[in-house]
Amino acid sequence: MRAVIQRAGAASVTVGGRVIGEIDAGLVILVCAMPGDDTATAEALALKISKLRLFKDDAGKMNLSLAQTGGSALVVSQFTLAADTSRGNRPGFSGAAKPDVAKALYLHFAAHLETLGVPVATGEFGADMSVALVNDGPVTIWLDTDAP
Repeated sequence: MRAVIQRAGAASVTVGGRVIGEIDAGLVILVCAMPGDDTATAEALALKISKLRLFKDDAGKMNLSLAQTGGSALVVSQFTLAADTSRGNRPGFSGAAKPDVAKALYLHFAAHLETLGVPVATGEFGADMSVALVNDGPVTIWLDTDAP
């Protein structure tokens, strides 16, 4: 799975002019399932993100995890993280998991993150969404479960 996580002071996702998910301070997590990913992959990624020390402690150092700060996560499906831009100018997305598999893994990822003690709001899989966030830092991290 791939994910881009952004530390946010606040964030929301809107579908059809209606806010369907929002958080105060925490992380916006854009997540993409890739071929070969399974529930174990989703759980490992959720665990990694829940433990990443991306938030400032009293000394101003990034030493606290999302769970330690009591922050929330806004999880949004993002198949474009699988973009192949190696040929031409139009990205290809055949590297993303098939929609039925991707949706199940996206929902499993969000549910597992919640079992780890992180309050979770989500977007709507497959919908045309508008994501708004107040990027805090900015802190933006890219994760790939296949990366060494």
